[in-house]
Amino acid sequence: MGKLVVVVGNSGVGKTTLTNALCRLAPFNTGMEQHAERPFQALMKSDPPRYALANQVDYLLLRAEQERAIRQSDAVGLIDGGLDLDFHGFTRLFHHKGYLSDAEFALCRRLYEELRAGLGPPDLIIRLTAPLEIISGRYALRGRPLEIAERDDLALLGQFVDDWLDGLPAGSCLNIDVSAPAP
Repeated sequence: MGKLVVVVGNSGVGKTTLTNALCRLAPFNTGMEQHAERPFQALMKSDPPRYALANQVDYLLLRAEQERAIRQSDAVGLIDGGLDLDFHGFTRLFHHKGYLSDAEFALCRRLYEELRAGLGPPDLIIRLTAPLEIISGRYALRGRPLEIAERDDLALLGQFVDDWLDGLPAGSCLNIDVSAPAP
């Protein structure tokens, strides 16, 4: 059974950068965010209240599928973001912004909890942190063609991520300050 390592943190903190750098050092199986490839991302960007539920269900299922594939292998797998971040960060953000109704948020919570219960927790969570001004600057420079979260969302998104991670048992996370330009 493969080991699962997830790299989490705010948007723009460097999750993809770290995951890609680690993959150049060793042959990890990976699960990446797939911004442009997901069927509801562009639709959600154009009409968030209409497509937020479909987008989140798609992402929660994608992340569960990625975790299952990693667990079925014998190798260590790295996931950029992951199931927990997609729920505790993005689903909460979209609910807060009114893109998901209370009932839709509750549905996403049920789906997340069932998926997490069936998959078990990650073997290691790597939590990347940096001050908001550094994250905001990186976010502005990354130049992705499709962004669902806005720069103005970073403070709240970071708080949601911190709330989730601070509630985990001690020793569940490896915390890395990535404030330096080349951590």
